[in-house]
Amino acid sequence: MFSESHLPMLNRRNMLRAAMALTAGGMIAAPAMSLAAPAVGPQAGTAKGAKLVLLGTKGGPRVGGKRSNPANALVVDDNVYVIDTGMGVTSQFVKAGLNLSDIRAIFISHMHSDHELEFGNLVYNMWAAGVLRRPIDAYGPAGMEALAADYWHLNREDIRIRMADEGKPHPGTFVRAHDFRQSQGTVMAADGVTVTAFTTPHPPMENLAYRFETPYGSVVYSGDTAYNPALADFARGADVLVHEVLYVPGVDALVKRANGTPAFRNHILESHTAAEQVGMIAKRAGVKKLVLSHFVPGDMDWITDDMWRDEVAKHYKGEIVVGRDLMEIPLG
Repeated sequence: MFSESHLPMLNRRNMLRAAMALTAGGMIAAPAMSLAAPAVGPQAGTAKGAKLVLLGTKGGPRVGGKRSNPANALVVDDNVYVIDTGMGVTSQFVKAGLNLSDIRAIFISHMHSDHELEFGNLVYNMWAAGVLRRPIDAYGPAGMEALAADYWHLNREDIRIRMADEGKPHPGTFVRAHDFRQSQGTVMAADGVTVTAFTTPHPPMENLAYRFETPYGSVVYSGDTAYNPALADFARGADVLVHEVLYVPGVDALVKRANGTPAFRNHILESHTAAEQVGMIAKRAGVKKLVLSHFVPGDMDWITDDMWRDEVAKHYKGEIVVGRDLMEIPLG
């Protein structure tokens, strides 16, 4: 007979050694769970082309309803460029069938939580899953560098434990955060993709709109912005313009639900672009396709797709796409 005192201590290291020994001995271990989406097709990761994937299309920080919070993925050949990282971005990324290991860079439009809240979590999930193996550049307005550094500090205990137990390098060694402090200019140029930024007002702060030039076409992402005709000049001739949109008749219902104040109502109206004004921007820019996203309100079923579209179409006569989560928009 034996007692429990004769059993080896089952800590994390011993369990890991045991699993490695079983695998080395020819036994088949259970597959490890990974946040990375499974490869699709016979040679996943080698497809050429570009597409925009709308990961989250709801405006604002509220969680719930049929839409996820703001996030997008631009896929260009074997690289993925993430634009904004609202709540649930990692989950939406995997649902879209994308591979976390393909992320090349992350772009944050502004420092409202619904656009940057899960920046750190996205990178951290890559690190924890073992797919963070190459440098990732992260760009945003002033505060981007501090956002990254503060996240590592916030999770320092888990980082320390995983580095010791799993032999991982510090996640910060893979992430190069950059503050963009100009009103307009080139942010990144690599792998056949050039990204420029343009500062546009989102009172009481400023927002970065981004333009992506790829071998397959151009995409402009407005971020959050008040009505700004100068944004149309920045987006001129783009193949795709992704623009936030506000349905003015829904504002009072939104304020009532949130127990908001008159100041809150004024903020919404002054900091976003009404649907009719979005049509004016798209017309002036001469874009080939307009994609509506970051809907405010974004979770009221009585506001139909036709209602969004009809307001925009008062001015813009091109193709109008009422965005939905996980919708794919091909380029080229």
